[in-house]
Amino acid sequence: SEGWDWCSGYHYSDSTIIGFSHTHLSGTGIGDLGDILVMPATGTVKPRKGNVPHYNSGYYSLFSRQNETVRPGYYSVVLDRYKVKAELTTTERVGFHKYTFPMADSAQLIFDLQEGIGWDLATKTFLQKINDTTLTGYRYSKGWAQDQRIYFTAVFSKPIQSFHVTKDSVLTQGTSLEGQFVKGIAFFDLKAGESVLMKVGISPVSIENAAQNIEAELPHWNFDRVVTTADAVWNKELNKVQITAASITRMRTFYTALYHTLIAPSIYNDTNGDYLGTDKKVYKKAPFTNLTTFSLWDTYRAAHPLFTIMQTEKVNDMINSMLAIYQHQGKLPVWHLMGNETNTMPGYSGVQVVADAYLKGFRGFDTALAFEAVKATAMGNERGLNWVKQLGFIPADSMVESVAMGLEYSIADWGIAQMAKKMGKADDYAYFSKRAKNYQNYFDRSTGFVRGRLSTKGWRTPFSPFVSRHMKDDFSEGNAWQYTWLVPHDVEGLEKQLGGEKAFIKKLDYLFTLNVAMGEEASNDITGLIGQYAHGNEPSHH
Repeated sequence: SEGWDWCSGYHYSDSTIIGFSHTHLSGTGIGDLGDILVMPATGTVKPRKGNVPHYNSGYYSLFSRQNETVRPGYYSVVLDRYKVKAELTTTERVGFHKYTFPMADSAQLIFDLQEGIGWDLATKTFLQKINDTTLTGYRYSKGWAQDQRIYFTAVFSKPIQSFHVTKDSVLTQGTSLEGQFVKGIAFFDLKAGESVLMKVGISPVSIENAAQNIEAELPHWNFDRVVTTADAVWNKELNKVQITAASITRMRTFYTALYHTLIAPSIYNDTNGDYLGTDKKVYKKAPFTNLTTFSLWDTYRAAHPLFTIMQTEKVNDMINSMLAIYQHQGKLPVWHLMGNETNTMPGYSGVQVVADAYLKGFRGFDTALAFEAVKATAMGNERGLNWVKQLGFIPADSMVESVAMGLEYSIADWGIAQMAKKMGKADDYAYFSKRAKNYQNYFDRSTGFVRGRLSTKGWRTPFSPFVSRHMKDDFSEGNAWQYTWLVPHDVEGLEKQLGGEKAFIKKLDYLFTLNVAMGEEASNDITGLIGQYAHGNEPSHH
């Protein structure tokens, strides 16, 4: 299945499987990744995913939730079509597969380098049989992230009996092939009930590094040991927060949510320290663990502050990764994925994350470079910053989501000011403290809301504080009722804008009680509504 619900490649409502891939997003509203897809099969099947309900159209299979086991570090499912039991576990850079075939008829593993998730489109793929137990290759693709490169090495516990490669689903002679949509099928001579184990090392740098990742992280074939280790690693992390709850259901809900916070940022380097920079250069033996999947508009409000409490050993890696991105692209990450800047969502939220870490005493990074990075990011000219420097606000007739962008910039500028203050940079402190007040330039006191302001300094009309038009108005995934409160750095100033304490409290009460629809063009992300307060989306999170 495809669509918004399948941005990670998996949704509980689904009943089909086309394979198991090695890179995934979690919780995003845009689909991407899904690199190096592997599907077990038996008998004669066509080398393409196919179409429901026609099994003869491809290799997909139905499955039942009754035959599925899901927990951190382990997944298993029985494929209805082939009766194959698929089991998956992992180390940091190696996916460990176990496929048990109850029927011995043409047991095979299909490698589909065409398939990706959502916007992802393969641009160049390569697959090669090295020997009877090893395949290697790579997958280049574009999508949300425009230039993605993943290299892999796959090693099997049993010898390959025969191997075929296809291009655009057409069988091709030979044991290696390069093209846009390369696929391969490895056949195994098995007895009924036998298993094939497979280790797939991935790397952003090279096939050789992918093989080294296997050697470093998974030199043995004990599947159960890796499952046990993965379980212990996750239990250690989840045990950092202990709660009591009235029911097991609430416990599961809490720890599932905690688990989700730990999925990203994700590792984007090899065991030897090599990684691919945003500038597409390979950086060797970096002294930190390079990370990617920086969904910063989504995470600076709560997840990153949580990391400074329960992931203290990883905070410096996060900041060093972000500073490396700054050195490669000239600004801190906005929404960074697989060595690519996507520039998704308003603001420059990497600034808040760097400032927060510095102000909380983390020093495992170059602090001078950190301040250089936050200041340079804020002093750019893209995404409305030229208007911020000229007018103190972003005109609504110059770009969409102008109010959302401007309010996010004000929050970030306050963070820069606090860094400058602690570092004794008086001029920078004064400048960015003033810019942190720019949120006031979006306030229309006649209506009591922030709203779009034109380059003539008048207000955009028509205006409704309830209406939200996704990617078409002055807000991002929200409306004026939600964004008017987005001043967490200056609550007293916000109170004055709203007419004092009594007016502030009265309006806050209305926020939670006014049940007025936001219109048909509102974003699907606006969920968990309590009145106008959207508990399920970021603009309401303070």
